[in-house]
Amino acid sequence: MISKALRRAALALGAVLALQAPAALAQHAYSINVLNQRTIALTAGYWNPIITYVSSKSGVQLELKLAKSAKEGNEIAERGGYDFIYTNHFFTPQRDKVGFKVLARAAGPGIRSQIVVPEESPIRTLQQLEGKEVAFVSPDAFAGYWLPMDALLKAKVHVTVLFTGNQEASSAQLKVNKIDAAAVNGTVLARYARRESFSYRALWTSELYQDLCLMAHPKVPAEKVAAVKAAFIGMSADPEGRKILEMAGELLKVTGEQGFVAAENRDYDNYRTFYRTTKVK
Repeated sequence: MISKALRRAALALGAVLALQAPAALAQHAYSINVLNQRTIALTAGYWNPIITYVSSKSGVQLELKLAKSAKEGNEIAERGGYDFIYTNHFFTPQRDKVGFKVLARAAGPGIRSQIVVPEESPIRTLQQLEGKEVAFVSPDAFAGYWLPMDALLKAKVHVTVLFTGNQEASSAQLKVNKIDAAAVNGTVLARYARRESFSYRALWTSELYQDLCLMAHPKVPAEKVAAVKAAFIGMSADPEGRKILEMAGELLKVTGEQGFVAAENRDYDNYRTFYRTTKVK
């Protein structure tokens, strides 16, 4: 569980940063949507201090806009309703055409999709999931649906699909044995497991893909995009930014490299290749 003291500290830090932001920022706010991987409260607690910092450093006011679900957020983004997005859902052939440009990604080696069971589960292979209830995030989720469902189809294993809405919900249902297995982003599950002292075992693990990335809509002025990108990727080298990242990391029990690094559209070509060849329809 996240301590009340840590939550209060995160809120206080966000308030201090907000007071530091130039008054000129009030002129126009650019919206940024973050993919629903966790509860809205946890996502906001992690991201608000980061967004406030980036707004202050870049001179571009960003406003966090969270949707009720990944599906709703994706639909709004497809219509151009967000200026920036932090996601890995926009590499399908259809969404690629919207024109969002990759600016930066989460630091670290990348992510893998996994199909997992509780450590004490008697299930040892994918084949033993035949007819079982498996939690998936949503039909849009790359690591939480597309990759693991493709693996199951290729293994000719038929399961009962249950959609939970976000990665944390899938992990929580697995922990209390409401489901037989869960299809998850391995990084998100590992952080959940550290916070909740949950032990699990992977039946299948995907190849490595780049982590979620910051993307800008083509309507956003180039100078604003450049300033936001520079603030994000410079955050870990700035003492103030590093402090915020460390506090945010403690909130989620992040280990290893933190912050954001520069990225390009071509870094996500293996996503595009997957969507062209997957058995999922």
